[in-house]
Amino acid sequence: MKQVITLVSVAVLGTALITGTLRAQGTPQSITAKRVDVVQLATGYRASRINGSPVYNRNKDNIGTIDDLIVSPTDRVPYVILSVGGFLGMGTHLVAVPFGSLQVIDKQMRLQDATRESLKALPEFRYAPE
Repeated sequence: MKQVITLVSVAVLGTALITGTLRAQGTPQSITAKRVDVVQLATGYRASRINGSPVYNRNKDNIGTIDDLIVSPTDRVPYVILSVGGFLGMGTHLVAVPFGSLQVIDKQMRLQDATRESLKALPEFRYAPE
């Protein structure tokens, strides 16, 4: 009996494959494949490691902490959200800075010409309600 069930299953599957009834449903997806150097990419910085990292200026003064990494919905540019000032989460000022303006020097995130005061002068960033 098991042989009959197996034989029928193989026959149904074979028929479906030949007639094309097992094709994917929905709209075809077009994905542009781009070859990536995975060895080089693996040496990059993961978002989980960037969050919470201190940010320093040219004088190696700690000027803030990376609170989050956000990609804008329109132009897909990554921004870091910096937490500036405050103490134990009280009185912090969040600002958005393009990720490209950060430099990694000696394994430290740096905004070379920034100061706490210049960052606090930027418009405050607020997360959109979910």
